Amino acid sequence: MPKAVVPEEKRRRRRPTKSGTVLSERLIVETALRMLREHGSAGLTARRLGLALDADPSTLYRYFRGMDDLTLAIGDVLIGQALDGWRPTGEWRADLRAVGLRIHAAYVAHPQAAVLTTSRVTGRANELAADETVLDILRTAGFPLADTVRVYHAFIDQTLAFAALDAASLTLPSAALRADENMWRSTYARLPAATHPRIAEAAPLLSARMVDSAYPTALDMLLDSAAAQLEALRARLTDAAPPRPRR
Repeated sequence: MPKAVVPEEKRRRRRPTKSGTVLSERLIVETALRMLREHGSAGLTARRLGLALDADPSTLYRYFRGMDDLTLAIGDVLIGQALDGWRPTGEWRADLRAVGLRIHAAYVAHPQAAVLTTSRVTGRANELAADETVLDILRTAGFPLADTVRVYHAFIDQTLAFAALDAASLTLPSAALRADENMWRSTYARLPAATHPRIAEAAPLLSARMVDSAYPTALDMLLDSAAAQLEALRARLTDAAPPRPRR
């Protein structure tokens, strides 16, 4: 049975580590992010994290129920970083686009952590704030509830899926990543039109585009579709409205 997590106010009264460091949930997560960046997911263990913090590994379980709980906290911190400093403009499409790009960028900035967390549901404060933000943007724009949930589902899954895909490529060894990128120029660009006419005509554009993330394009396509549906809804409501009486 997992140990109960000690409340934050009680943790702060604990003695510092031998090196004088006062542990906190934030410090543990930041150290875990650094370890993921430097050593990958295989390098993140309670023992190694304890060594990095100059603390007994068992101390970590005063803050987290286990390494999986720490993983959820890492994911929630990334979402918090994405929303930090963001302010709505009141224009639903611009706001939703900005939120999506910020979430994607926050994950890609920590690719090792993104691979671990993009498929998880944390239920923590930052994730809840992000979900509330997206739902509020859509409802305030005028989307009916069912359409709001449908667009939200597509929006968040698309954002996290591209974050996971793009992060996974960044976790490859540099030689493998360069080889994948060069494939568009070394192989695709040299295919003859006689055997692969469509690839041959598109090769220059493919070699230029395929090394970058397609997320901004996919996001714009999703928003185009949502905007068209909202305009169609508004048109139907206008047509169905009774005529205004003449004075």
